[in-house]
Amino acid sequence: MEEKKKKKFFEKIKDQYRLIIYNDTTFQSVWSMKLSRLKVFTVTSLMSAIIVILVILLIATTGLREYIPGYPKAEYRQILVHTALKIDSLENELKKRDDFFVGIKAIIEGNIPEDNLFIDTTIEQSEIEFLEYNHDSVFQDQLLAEQLSLSLQDNASKNPGLSQIHFFVPVNGVISNHFNSITDHFGIDLVSGPNSRISAVLNGTVIFSGWTLETGYVIYIQHEADLISAYKHNAELLKNTGDLVNAGEAIAIIGNSGELTTGPHLHFELWHNGTALNPEQYIDF
Repeated sequence: MEEKKKKKFFEKIKDQYRLIIYNDTTFQSVWSMKLSRLKVFTVTSLMSAIIVILVILLIATTGLREYIPGYPKAEYRQILVHTALKIDSLENELKKRDDFFVGIKAIIEGNIPEDNLFIDTTIEQSEIEFLEYNHDSVFQDQLLAEQLSLSLQDNASKNPGLSQIHFFVPVNGVISNHFNSITDHFGIDLVSGPNSRISAVLNGTVIFSGWTLETGYVIYIQHEADLISAYKHNAELLKNTGDLVNAGEAIAIIGNSGELTTGPHLHFELWHNGTALNPEQYIDF
């Protein structure tokens, strides 16, 4: 019985039918077509599949997808991506800032920075007088340079005059911006070739090697005669806090780091007893 029913079902779907269109006035046949249930089902399925595919392609490749409930607009997706990138960068900057706080606080309080040994090449550590400063202004590079200018005991017999000191050129290049205390530009900008090495101008001790928000990777070196040299906007630092360096020794790679940079260059500063000096008066660039 079941086999007969199946045969009848297959015979029914294969039965031929004719679709005829007549002229309503003359009853003349205008158009006709043979049909079967199987053909109608097949054609209907194919047409439905084609329509579904076309609708999916239309929504996926045009702006119509933004009208689907729960689908974000392209503008919102871009904002989400940029926000995620900024949050990631901010987390890195906050970690660098915290590390900077810990290191500079230890130096100013006279303690040994974590994982760094601070050794002064000029005098004993007990003879250094650390000045207090506003901790809320720690991001200001000018205040950092001023407060890192240590007040050392004056000993004229041991410290030669500045005119008698031979400075090593920090990097061979062209001066793009000169010293100008009126505009608070307490140094000079030297433009040199990519990946040029930056050298220490005198023998000394690295008293700070790290990151600041405005001037990027920075190195401060304590020298004899109450001198401190600063090297800013570096791409890479080759020395750590507490390292002893010799004149002409490589300490960093020229770069373009920090918010205040205008391109790859070295911003070089020279300080004496807390006063900024014009490097061009003492070094032949």
